[in-house]
Amino acid sequence: MKLPGGMNLQQMMKQAQKMQEQMAKEMDELRVEASAGGGIISVQMSGNKEVLSIKIDPEAASDVEMLQDLIVAAVNEAGRKVDEVVQSKLGNALGGLRIPGLM
Repeated sequence: MKLPGGMNLQQMMKQAQKMQEQMAKEMDELRVEASAGGGIISVQMSGNKEVLSIKIDPEAASDVEMLQDLIVAAVNEAGRKVDEVVQSKLGNALGGLRIPGLM
């Protein structure tokens, strides 16, 4: 089916699927790291927002409540970093096109 301007809908769908597959692969390979408490807690997260590792400075173990707060902060920061990378990649892939409801 040809769209106005001579664009082929089927070809556009194939290209979109290829871009989606490439993005999924990049998210699998993406790694971000975030820390909290001046590096007391360090979290590594994949582009799929899977926590891969958490490193804790042993000296922080004496204050469990603070430790819990820092872990939450570091995980949340890592999630924000993933979102920033995804949004940047989507913006680049779509040529800066902003689609409501799509990040």
